[in-house]
Amino acid sequence: MSSTRRLLLLLAALVLGLPPAAAQTLDRVRASGTLRVCIWPDYYGITYRSPRTQQLGGIDIDLSAELARDLNVGLEYVDSSFPQLVGDLNAGRCDVAMFAIGMLPSRKEQLAFTEPYLQSDIYGVTTRGSRTVRQWSDIDQPGVLVAVQAGTFMEPVMQNALKQARMVVIRPPATREQELEAGRVDVFMTDYPYSRRLLDNADWARLVAPPKPFFVLPYAYAAKHGDARWLARLDEFVAAIKHDGRLLAAARRHGLADIALLR
Repeated sequence: MSSTRRLLLLLAALVLGLPPAAAQTLDRVRASGTLRVCIWPDYYGITYRSPRTQQLGGIDIDLSAELARDLNVGLEYVDSSFPQLVGDLNAGRCDVAMFAIGMLPSRKEQLAFTEPYLQSDIYGVTTRGSRTVRQWSDIDQPGVLVAVQAGTFMEPVMQNALKQARMVVIRPPATREQELEAGRVDVFMTDYPYSRRLLDNADWARLVAPPKPFFVLPYAYAAKHGDARWLARLDEFVAAIKHDGRLLAAARRHGLADIALLR
């Protein structure tokens, strides 16, 4: 980097009231030739690692490859999760998180978000033979055990929404599917992409959809606060994939066209 460019970046950081290093993510990515992307490898349709082949697939595997191509750099994935997300980004383990991050107010306080590119409501998943939960109104009833994945946006939403049912927070290595199949919970709450995993692969599962919008949340990519230039470049990418058809094509490949935000 030239001394003139370094000085301009320093001045920009000072004007914005940021630490000098905070304005240099894009330069670091280009200088290293590598984009480090945090993913959650258990997010079906988004960033999912097949337990059989160990291959990654999903809309954000496709689109992270497009971002790296646009930047003309290599790509390195860093396994993360919703509970680890803030720590991983702020510790510099990755440059951007690309696994459909719900734009919750609490997360906005800790992270910087791009413009959204997907959105989803909350859905219930139960067993086909369940006599306890047959429709949405059966969920918040006395004695019903409602599972949520720790760290997902469903956790705070359902904690506030449930008045009679009891919420059960599932933490690894336990999974919502295992708890449901074992009868330890009656239903688990998830979003549209993750629900596809059950409907595509488990003939015992049944989707319980809300009769009207319940909690529709936009999804975006996330980075650490303090680097307006890097966030602007990520927003430029999101605008580009909406305009040139790459977002819609990737969404169709992974069964997510219904929740893609194309404008």
